[in-house]
Amino acid sequence: MMMMLSPPRHLLSLLLRALAALWSSLAPLWHWGAPGRRQCRLPAPEKGRPSGTPVPLSVNYHFTRQCNYKCGFCFHTAKTSFVLPLQEAKRGLSLLKQAGMEKINFSGGEPFLHERGEFVGKLVQFCKEDLQLPSVSIVSNGSMIKERWFRCYGKYLDILAVSCDSFCEEVNVLIGRGQGRKSHVENLQKLKKWCQDYGVAFKINSVINRFNMEEDMNEHIKALDPVRWKVFQCLLIEGENTGEEALREAERFVISDEDFERFLHRHKDVSCLVPESNEKMRDSYLILDEYMRFLNCANGRKEPSRSILDVGVEDAIKFSGFDENMFFKRGGKYIWSKADMALEW
Repeated sequence: MMMMLSPPRHLLSLLLRALAALWSSLAPLWHWGAPGRRQCRLPAPEKGRPSGTPVPLSVNYHFTRQCNYKCGFCFHTAKTSFVLPLQEAKRGLSLLKQAGMEKINFSGGEPFLHERGEFVGKLVQFCKEDLQLPSVSIVSNGSMIKERWFRCYGKYLDILAVSCDSFCEEVNVLIGRGQGRKSHVENLQKLKKWCQDYGVAFKINSVINRFNMEEDMNEHIKALDPVRWKVFQCLLIEGENTGEEALREAERFVISDEDFERFLHRHKDVSCLVPESNEKMRDSYLILDEYMRFLNCANGRKEPSRSILDVGVEDAIKFSGFDENMFFKRGGKYIWSKADMALEW
């Protein structure tokens, strides 16, 4: 029996369908690699992720509450001595990476107090080497960092932020950051040099309060030349630095919005200044505590979610109180990978 051949018009239709299917599968790849196109996309929604659930793009992990200082306005105080085992902390960080995290910031307490910095060093290395995060940073008071730490872990760290609230030692004593015979200014200069030597971006954080709000820090900041100078308005958090359950009484440190604006105006010519008022700061950070629970500050206190280790990132982040719009409005997303910074080391 002779086979019936398909009419030419039918064959043409089949060919066009095949080409259309091939194009639909290859078009995204072409778009991704085409010369001149931006090589960044918003992460695709995870399967099952509810619409409106925020992506944990930038996360602050306060893995310890212990500290060697007693800053009177501290809003993450030493209420526990708990620190997750290293492997559990790594598991949680892996979950965050899978959920879309690009930047991790390790904080405390004082991150270099636990295991003399080895613990945070191993986490930094894991996040950069294994998870390949674009940005890994640490906030520290700087008092316990040794050069050998930079030799071991500096290449894995993008940003070191050092807390400095005053360049006057008497004021540091009033605040609770006094170093005895040590000079905070000299220590900052040493840390800045180590950051330069080992390829780490140097940042300064300052909390503006009643004891430093009249200080002129222009010359000191310009001399240290950090990539960013983050300037916070002193913030009250119920149960942390105010209220019956608090370990601090920060009311005497609080300043008005007008006081904060005067300080900012005095330093308006410092190009690296990044101001954060109470309004901008309160709900625009994703904060994980020592148990890897998101802390919701929307009601003026830190109300924890369930741990991401128990329920996953997606379920836990629903209770974070995170204001994603304010995060972007305050400039929470910036050039945070040292590979993209035009730095001279």
